[in-house]
Amino acid sequence: MTLKSIPLTDDLHRYLVAHGSPPDEIVSDLARETLTLLPEEASMQVAPEQAAFLTFLTRLLGARQAVEVGTFTGLSSLAIARGLADGGRLTCFDISTEYTAIARRYWARAGIDDRIDLRIGPAGETLRELSHDRYLDFAFIDADKTGYPIYWAELVPRMRPGGVIAVDNVLRDGRVLAPQSEADRAIAAFNDDVLADVRVDAVMLPIADGLTLAYVR
Repeated sequence: MTLKSIPLTDDLHRYLVAHGSPPDEIVSDLARETLTLLPEEASMQVAPEQAAFLTFLTRLLGARQAVEVGTFTGLSSLAIARGLADGGRLTCFDISTEYTAIARRYWARAGIDDRIDLRIGPAGETLRELSHDRYLDFAFIDADKTGYPIYWAELVPRMRPGGVIAVDNVLRDGRVLAPQSEADRAIAAFNDDVLADVRVDAVMLPIADGLTLAYVR
C-alpha cells in the first residue's frame, strides 16, 4: 500500500504501456514520424498511456459529440475518435496546417477521418462558432497554456450535464509549485480557478504531465 502515486522508471513505464492497450502499428508509426520530423516539438504529443486512456474514457462516456483544442500531429484526436459511439463526431481546433497535415494522413489510415471536423484558426475565436446548446459529451484541452481560461470559458457552458472535460499538462513538470514562465503561472492560476468553479467536480490525476478531469454538473 502507498499513500501517493509511485514514480515511473523507464522500465516500469514500458511495463505499464504494455499492460494497458499497448499502441498499435498506426499509433506507433505516428509517434515515430512525429519524433523524426519534429524532434523539438514532439513532447507536445500525448503519452501512449494517455492516448489509451482517452479512448477508454470516451468509450466509457458513450460520447457522441466531442471537442479537442490543440491537435498537433493527431495522436490524441485519433484516440478520442476511436472511442466515439456510432455516428459520433469530433471537432478539432488548431492553428497549424503543417502539423495537422500529418494528423489528416493518420486519421485516414485509421479509417476515422469521416468522424473528424478540423477547424483551423485561433481557438479562442473559432470555439465561439459552436452551438450554444449544452450538447458536448467530452472535451480535451491541450493547446497553448495561456489560453486555457478562454477555452474553459467557452466549453463549460456547452457541456451537457454529466459531460467531462479533460485538461492536459496541469502539473507543468512540477513547476506549478514554483512557476518559472508565463505558461507555468497561467496553469497554476487556471488550476486554482477550476478548483473554485462550482459548475464542475474536478480531480487531478498524475497521468503524464498531469491530467485534470472535470465532471460538469
